[in-house]
Amino acid sequence: MKRDYYEVLGVSKSASGDEIKKAYRKVAMQYHPDRNPGDKAAEEKFKEAAEAYEVLSDETKKAQYDRFGHAGLGNRGGFGGGGMNMDDIFSHFGDVFGDDIFGSFFGGSSRSRSGGRSRGVRGSNLRVKIRLNYEEIANGATKTIKVKKYVSCNTCNGSGAKDRGGVQTCATCGGTGQVRKVQNTFLGQMQTVTTCSTCNGEGTTITNKCTSCKGEGRVYGEETVNIEIPAGVQEGMQLSMSGKGNMGERGGAPGDLIILIEEEAHPELKRDGLNVIYDLHISFVEAVFGVQVEVPTIEGKSRYRLKIPAGTQSGKIFRLKGKGFPAVNSYEKGDQLIHVNVWVPQNVSSEEKAMLEKMQDSPNFKPQPGKGDKSFFERVKEMFG
Repeated sequence: MKRDYYEVLGVSKSASGDEIKKAYRKVAMQYHPDRNPGDKAAEEKFKEAAEAYEVLSDETKKAQYDRFGHAGLGNRGGFGGGGMNMDDIFSHFGDVFGDDIFGSFFGGSSRSRSGGRSRGVRGSNLRVKIRLNYEEIANGATKTIKVKKYVSCNTCNGSGAKDRGGVQTCATCGGTGQVRKVQNTFLGQMQTVTTCSTCNGEGTTITNKCTSCKGEGRVYGEETVNIEIPAGVQEGMQLSMSGKGNMGERGGAPGDLIILIEEEAHPELKRDGLNVIYDLHISFVEAVFGVQVEVPTIEGKSRYRLKIPAGTQSGKIFRLKGKGFPAVNSYEKGDQLIHVNVWVPQNVSSEEKAMLEKMQDSPNFKPQPGKGDKSFFERVKEMFG
């Protein structure tokens, strides 16, 4: 089981962005592999902290995590679920520490572990909307969609160059992707390492561009994506698929695919959190004599046979335990609540009116609420409690 991200960084849910960033720096410095050589436990905690910060530093992901927990992050759930390695973490979070801090404390920049080069420019995220009916939400679903996006150029295999001779070593950084400087301070000499501005840290420059992609290493195309939707998702929830967004430039990492969940309205049922509500209308005669009815459920065409006992009052609520929606991040399940409404005829014939007038003075037709009968407000409180 994944640890709570707030616990990993040692902050509260109300922590500000600056507090989260400061906490991450502290944890990352403590468990940095260069300070703990050969310590696998420290390395895992370093990765865990990076994963926590990646989510909590993003307003959208943080909101989803606060509402739905780890399950709200879909198939990814941070670096751990996305399969990112240490080089990716160092590259992705260079903005948190700054290259100079890595150079000062660890003898090299965050990029040094991958040969000093960052490969291309990361692609942007994409957003799609997936519309689900109640049955799909209850059971989970697999949706196959076609996504229009940037894909890797087949002509140059994503390099952006027309041929091998079209790529040259950057003259500014000598192919390292870094520029090192030594500064004299009151503490002595301090070495800083910054990303080369000429090649943007790639270590190479393109002199002969690919004619298909114009040097970008990507072209606009289409990809078929299978999306696994977990059971219990709700309207407005966002899932994330790592690496399914736009391809980056010149071999850069792809962005993510963000899936926004939309609920399709049910013709008979209404959703209230994990519970599902059905308004059942029965006639006055059915309420007096009792009746068996079939009520719709969230299981598609499946219907539940319910016995309404004789003398059922309007406003009575029947509860079908466990027939509601599952929680997306636990084993909890909601209930189906059936609200009985006794239908009062609005138009009656003269014959029907005469019959009703005869029964009007009968003691059995006089309201006789029992002491144990619950009021409307008590029933509502019980239903939502």
